[in-house]
Amino acid sequence: MQQISLIYQFWIHTETIRRLPKALEFVLNTPSHHRVHHGSDVKYLDKNHGGILIVWDRLFGTFQPEEEQPTYGLTKNIESFNPVKIALITWGELFKRAKAAGSLKNSICYFLKPPGWSHDGSSKTVKEMRLEQHQPVKFRHHSSSI
Repeated sequence: MQQISLIYQFWIHTETIRRLPKALEFVLNTPSHHRVHHGSDVKYLDKNHGGILIVWDRLFGTFQPEEEQPTYGLTKNIESFNPVKIALITWGELFKRAKAAGSLKNSICYFLKPPGWSHDGSSKTVKEMRLEQHQPVKFRHHSSSI
């Protein structure tokens, strides 16, 4: 089954295919859905995890249709092409933050809470980024006195 999944994953990494028929788009992970998975735009983060079937994302609330061309990449660039660094950098950052967390509880939370969680608010989770993005802009009215 793993080999079938890997073969399936190969073809969904294309930009040649825009959309498939609606019935297939509803059930299968398609190139359109998978482009969302690789997007770093806030609305596309943590979406469309399905390997072959997209129905699981629909059931668990992690489905997001492709509404515009995603910006591909990471939310923070790793600045390296070294595969060892790429594989280990996040773990190093987690241990570094946990060591500086100030309490055992906060240290443990770095490994149990969602990515981006921080005890001091220095970084944000995807949920926090989405909430921040949808906050209405507040304008202050300055009255001038003569």
